Amino acid sequence: MSSLTNKRIVLGVTGSIAAYKSADLVRRLREAGAEVRVIMTAGGREFITPLTLQAVSGQPVHSDLLDVDAEAGMGHITLAKWADLVLIAPASADCLARLVQGRGDDLLGAVCLASNAPLAVAPAMNQAMWADAATQGNVKSLRGRGVHIFGPGEGEQACGDIGAGRMLEPAELVNESMALFVTGSLAGLRVLITAGPTREPIDPMRYISNRSSGRMGYAMAEACVEAGARVTLVSGPVCLPSPERLTRIDIETAAEMLAAVESRLAECDIFISAAAVADYRPAQTAVQKLKKSEASFSLELVRTGDVLARVAAREVAPFTVGFAAETENLSDNARGKLQAKALDMIAANIIGKDGDGAPLGVESEDNALSVFWQGGGQELPKAHKSQLARQLVALIGQRYHEK
Repeated sequence: MSSLTNKRIVLGVTGSIAAYKSADLVRRLREAGAEVRVIMTAGGREFITPLTLQAVSGQPVHSDLLDVDAEAGMGHITLAKWADLVLIAPASADCLARLVQGRGDDLLGAVCLASNAPLAVAPAMNQAMWADAATQGNVKSLRGRGVHIFGPGEGEQACGDIGAGRMLEPAELVNESMALFVTGSLAGLRVLITAGPTREPIDPMRYISNRSSGRMGYAMAEACVEAGARVTLVSGPVCLPSPERLTRIDIETAAEMLAAVESRLAECDIFISAAAVADYRPAQTAVQKLKKSEASFSLELVRTGDVLARVAAREVAPFTVGFAAETENLSDNARGKLQAKALDMIAANIIGKDGDGAPLGVESEDNALSVFWQGGGQELPKAHKSQLARQLVALIGQRYHEK
């Protein structure tokens, strides 16, 4: 199983003869489960064609910062936010210098400046260029900023010299990239997660439900796996592929979700309730489909079991994390739920749109979270749900070990 499954990698290809290896690197990253989008600099295009990298990546290759079509949607910002990792391979000596200077006058530089994703570079250059004091100073500066330096390797070079400066082989770069996503903060712990909506049947055709794509819960499950946990995912009906390296249990109703959760609590260190569980269900479910006959129709509803409250109220409860989706008074409502249900932590988000009018939260790929616990809290700014999940899992790990 690969820790690159469903990861989004922006691959930068700069001006080095090692660019011929980039096609193989794209292929291996995709085989490891990643989705790859390639940015080529002008120098990179001199060594390998965009058509080659488009063919192996299955995506258009990006090159120009001021591309009219792309920039109509702020293309460099879109790529920056899309990425889970920005990997530059090969990274020429000029590329390293430009990164140190913070240059943003080409597409790759602008994406590196705008992205919050980890940045990794795989240096590739002549051994004398690698050994030069300017290059070594640039590498030291980049390391100090948290940039990951993959390599370089040693050996015979295209120019005939022998020494350090060869780009690591594609298989090595894939392994180095995988290692960035294995945090270990939940190593050995057992995590139980709920995700998606529940459906409470009115008749064989109709049901009551909540708006939920399940994306946040599934992202949390993947992030927990990356962090080293053994994960069980209890999922309502969603249109999402099952994450790898975990146990998935499919349910439909709130009662089924509660039963699935309670049957597994004895083997649970952390419980994360990311599901949008229906609060009410029909008092009676019709055996046959109800026909339209009257101008109005009354439906009696009764409360469903509160999965999160039931777990938190146990005599020996796991570390319990809730989610809250609110339309107003986010902080007050979330803190109230934290207290009322005796939770260890709660992650809350506003339902609706952000300041730019883009969808946020429910049924969106992006979100922003306000996280609260007893005596503290932290804001997680808007990002793709996969990135938010990793940040939240890191917080959960920290709070769990402190408790």
